Amino acid sequence: MRKPDLETMSFDELWQLHEELSQILAERITVEKNALEERLAQLNPKDPIQSTSDNSTSSTGAFGKPPRRSYPAVAPKYANPAAPGETWSGRGKRPKWLVQALQTGHSLDEFEIERFAKHSDDLLP
Repeated sequence: MRKPDLETMSFDELWQLHEELSQILAERITVEKNALEERLAQLNPKDPIQSTSDNSTSSTGAFGKPPRRSYPAVAPKYANPAAPGETWSGRGKRPKWLVQALQTGHSLDEFEIERFAKHSDDLLP
C-alpha cells in the first residue's frame, strides 16, 4: 500500500481521510470489545460482564464484586437548638446549620442531643 503524502493533501481530502479512519477504528474497537467480553464470559461463566449499553444491574456489582452491604440506620447524635427536627448522626458531611454555628464560636459538644435536652436554654440565641 502506498503511503499518501499528507503534506500535499487539501483540507477536504484530509478530512475525508480522517472520517474514513474514524469509522474503521470504531468498527475494529467494537469487534475487539465484543471478543474481549466473550473471553471474559468464558473465564467467569457465573457472572458475565454486561454490556455498557445495558443499564440493568445484576446481583453483583461492577467487575464481579458483590454489592455493597447495607448499613444500619444511625441514631442522630447532634441537634439544632433553633430547629430540633434538624439532626446529624455525626457521619458524613456536616450540615450547614452546624458549620455556621461552629464558625460563630460554638463547640461541637454543645449540640449533642443528650446535652441539648439538659441545657436547651443555654444554646438559644
